[in-house]
Amino acid sequence: MAMSRGAKTLALTSTGIALVSLDVTILNVAFGSLLREFGTDTRRELTWLFSGYNIAYAATLLTAGRLADAYGRKKAFVRGLVIFAIGSALCGIAQNPEMLIAARVIQAIGGAILSPASLALVLPEFPVERRSAAIGIWGAVGGLSAALGPVIGGALIDIANWRWVFFVNVPVCLIAAAIGVRFLRESLDETARKHVDVPGALLAVLSVGLLALAIVQSDEWGWATPTTIGILSAAAIATAAFVVSCKRSTTPVLDLRLLKLPFVTASTVAGLVFSAGFFAMIFVNTQWLQAVWGYGVLRSGWATVPGPFMAALVAAPAGRAAQRFGHGKVIGLGCFIFATSMACMNIFMVKEPSFWTHFFPYNIISGFGIGLSISTFSSAATAYLPHTRFAMGSALSNTSRQVGAALGLAIVGSLLTAAAKSKDVAHGVQQGWTYVSITIFLAGIVMIAMFRKPTAEQLATAAS
Repeated sequence: MAMSRGAKTLALTSTGIALVSLDVTILNVAFGSLLREFGTDTRRELTWLFSGYNIAYAATLLTAGRLADAYGRKKAFVRGLVIFAIGSALCGIAQNPEMLIAARVIQAIGGAILSPASLALVLPEFPVERRSAAIGIWGAVGGLSAALGPVIGGALIDIANWRWVFFVNVPVCLIAAAIGVRFLRESLDETARKHVDVPGALLAVLSVGLLALAIVQSDEWGWATPTTIGILSAAAIATAAFVVSCKRSTTPVLDLRLLKLPFVTASTVAGLVFSAGFFAMIFVNTQWLQAVWGYGVLRSGWATVPGPFMAALVAAPAGRAAQRFGHGKVIGLGCFIFATSMACMNIFMVKEPSFWTHFFPYNIISGFGIGLSISTFSSAATAYLPHTRFAMGSALSNTSRQVGAALGLAIVGSLLTAAAKSKDVAHGVQQGWTYVSITIFLAGIVMIAMFRKPTAEQLATAAS
């Protein structure tokens, strides 16, 4: 049976999301290979491959959706694919960490441009009664790609080298872009404002980037030095300026009035904290497998797969449970399960390879907790919003999680850099597990304590 136009559109746009999601996790297994090529003294710089990507993605995502609505979603999707391909090619030929980090930022910008456009292209191709299923498939592709990132990355590094982790993106992006030009229907919102809050977007990058810089360099500079204090002060000033810019702009990067709604505030704060722990967990787990247990890149990739697959299995039932029992309770429970599994890993893990008795069980348990939490955050942020505020609420939620990811990776990167200096990576990973368990537990507390269904008055105030 021939595929419908909607199915073809979904397949094509999902390709872009798959690549973007893949590149969020695929580099975790390549970190050891990068250290061997560029030198162990570049460990601190190389953590910016993760933080820089997330900061650039978050900042671009703030304006990308609005520009796609105003100028055309097809154009945005195709251009995003081309930019992502250029960034991937530059990553593959990078000769030093600085060039690699800059290329990763280009990748992130391309990914942020194509992501909101891809979903906007899918929805008009399906009748209303089938859109939820289409969104579910679109989201599942991203989740599955992220889960397979370490395995695919490990296989490519085993067969060739780390550069092919990036090179394989190029032909896929260009082929998808060429098909998209011929096949996709253009759509845009005639009422969308074309003005972009450029100062707000720049201040967002500056505030998060400066904070991440202070964290990454903390083991070298120290927290009480004039340099660190100066950078932290500059980050605070940039954050304050960002808030002022958002309040004054007629088309703000983020509509901060949404934070008057208790469920938006809870989802935003908890989502940031959760992501700061979740992405850190992925990184430190891989470091334990490779640096402590001596696993190769492919074996370490396969070792991390059970958790994400468990999360994927739990995600759909978690959404139904959230509708019945409340988002705050379901996410809170998931966070407590996740945090407990990380605490147990920290207490009971042994330095001799013991995958089935020590790593696998806690990987499955954490996957169950993650499944209850991570996909439910998206719906929690927009659960009670009116249709006209859905896009901005979703942008606020996604941005907070990307910022959390950048800061969390900066924190554990700093911990591991300090541990590497003392030749005790295991201690650094254990510190990372402690950090993750505390962070995820706090995210659960925030959701249970703060998540509330809004009153009609609160909705009216936030929309005014």
